[in-house]
Amino acid sequence: MGITNIIFIIIFISALGFFTWSSRNLIKYLLVAKKKDDRFDNVGKRIKNVLVIAFGQTKLFRDFKAGISHFIIFWGFVLFLFAVLEAIIQGFYSAFSLAFLGPIYSAITLIEDIFGLLVILSILYALFRRFVQKIPRLEVDRHGKIDATIILLLIMFVCIAMFGENISSIAERGYVLSNFEIHPISLFLSRIFYGANVKNASLFFNVFWWMHILVVLSFLNILPYSKHLHVLTSIPNTYFANLAPIRNTLKPLNLEDETIEVYGAADIEQLSWKQLLDGYSCTECGRCTAACPAATVGKSLSPRKIIGDIRKRTKEKAPLLASGLNDDVIFGKTLVHNYITDTELWECTTCMSCVQECPVMIEHVDSIVDMRRNLVLTESQFPSNLNNVFKSLETNSTPWAFNQADRANWAEGMNIKTMAEDSNCEILFWVGCAGSFDDRYKKVSKAFASLMQKANINFRILGTEEKCTGDTARRLGNEYLAQMLIKENIETLNGYGVKKIVTACPHCFHSLGNEYKQFGGNYEVIHHSQFIQQLVNENKIQLKDEESNKKVTYHDSCYLGRYSSEFDAPRNSLKSINGLELIEMKRNKTKGFCCGAGGGRMFLEDEEGGRINIERTKEALETQADTIASACPFCMTMLNDGVKHFEKSEQVEVRDIAEIVFENSK
Repeated sequence: MGITNIIFIIIFISALGFFTWSSRNLIKYLLVAKKKDDRFDNVGKRIKNVLVIAFGQTKLFRDFKAGISHFIIFWGFVLFLFAVLEAIIQGFYSAFSLAFLGPIYSAITLIEDIFGLLVILSILYALFRRFVQKIPRLEVDRHGKIDATIILLLIMFVCIAMFGENISSIAERGYVLSNFEIHPISLFLSRIFYGANVKNASLFFNVFWWMHILVVLSFLNILPYSKHLHVLTSIPNTYFANLAPIRNTLKPLNLEDETIEVYGAADIEQLSWKQLLDGYSCTECGRCTAACPAATVGKSLSPRKIIGDIRKRTKEKAPLLASGLNDDVIFGKTLVHNYITDTELWECTTCMSCVQECPVMIEHVDSIVDMRRNLVLTESQFPSNLNNVFKSLETNSTPWAFNQADRANWAEGMNIKTMAEDSNCEILFWVGCAGSFDDRYKKVSKAFASLMQKANINFRILGTEEKCTGDTARRLGNEYLAQMLIKENIETLNGYGVKKIVTACPHCFHSLGNEYKQFGGNYEVIHHSQFIQQLVNENKIQLKDEESNKKVTYHDSCYLGRYSSEFDAPRNSLKSINGLELIEMKRNKTKGFCCGAGGGRMFLEDEEGGRINIERTKEALETQADTIASACPFCMTMLNDGVKHFEKSEQVEVRDIAEIVFENSK
């Protein structure tokens, strides 16, 4: 063993020891989180997620150019591990080579050569996008830019060092490749750089070998202190991500636990370890903020900043909590208020665009709602106009100040029975608050009920026994009020033995079908667009033969689309109408843009920035369609307001799927 090997062993053990210490601290900091979160079930599904999302990089390809670049860098990084392993073992035994792997070694060396070049080109492209093109979503503060540049350059130096080793080794052997070695690019570069003068090849091999080792070990130890920590945490974060069908559901609070002092999350210790891991895993790629409707129209909310603030606060406070130390200045601050403002939290529409776009499966909305819960339930700090909303929900079982006794008035003269009158039915029509009280959406309730009557569906309504599902209260952070409504509704539904429900409201659809299960309400829930498509396919609803000659653009409801992955049923129902031309907006389906009403925003004022519904309506009007179709009462209201804003009410209608199909039915 030579002096080189001894020096290497000392450096290697020191670097590995420091990395282990840093990693142990990161894990220790996660454990300061007190909120329980079991993410250890469904191992098979979780592994599939890792293979498809983490290794397959599927989410990154939603932005194709950036996706290709990152895919190459990621897989190059993975494949270079063979070269790193070989170099490390050479530190212990200089003559070591992986050539004993035979044909496998041939594949490794060829791939290293190809990906080495591709990674260098991809890094140059990444730097070009960041500093020349200045892609808006990549714009971060000075520290973030320096951090990104250092990491990208370190990866490039790893490639350069690897090529340097290869071309020097090839030159040293007189341009003869060893057994099973396939290095076409390195061989070409070797002849260019060395030519006939190969006497210093051995020296340069050692220089590049040390460069390779030192850069790799430096990179490893910078990661725990860099935003590129995601290199280590993104795969675990993807593994521990929420799984369907609970992917977009909020976790309930145990309101009966008298030991709880803080409801929701005021600071990092009230979050879960997974939420802190989200902070570790954020790449600051900006995809979440670029897709966020609030950020798009100039509001202060940035999902990237929310997660970044969680990481900053974790780095500041977690070491003290983990060590049992105190610092009056640090402990005198909280995540909410001092890092994340109340305004940011109230601007979220819970549309899930950020979660949809995040390539490492961060769950922004869960953290935002947890912080809202703290503001409402612990601090009683929320926008003043929510006082009336919460009071109305508590006294009238609807967010609007309508009388509960009038809930079934929309159905007068339609001969629709309530469950109280006769519970022997095929399906329950859950009308929802808007369908019961909003003058515009009562027409939708009538149209859909009429379609079911045409199809001879044996359905009932709850009438005055129906109450708000609690979705609005829950998204606004009032979990106490939400659970009260949920449990009262479940008692009513279970009392009648309800098994199957249809509703025209995507918010009710999601709550009844997914979140009611948390409290013992297990029902088959169908959205009215799905039911209409089913009835049309079964010929129970017959459509007119004459052509409609309508140009229609369909707006995807976030709670029907992103939340429940239902994009086809509304479109198929429209396409089944003779002569109807369906025109897609630029942002549609999984990339659809929010109307601005979700997450309780329907009942909050726009205090800063533009209006989300105006942005969406503008996009709808650009299609030149004469009808904007929706499948959600909130969306209809927001789009109607948008059309009025542009003074297009005479030229463009906003109509529900049910109304359009009913108008075109025989």
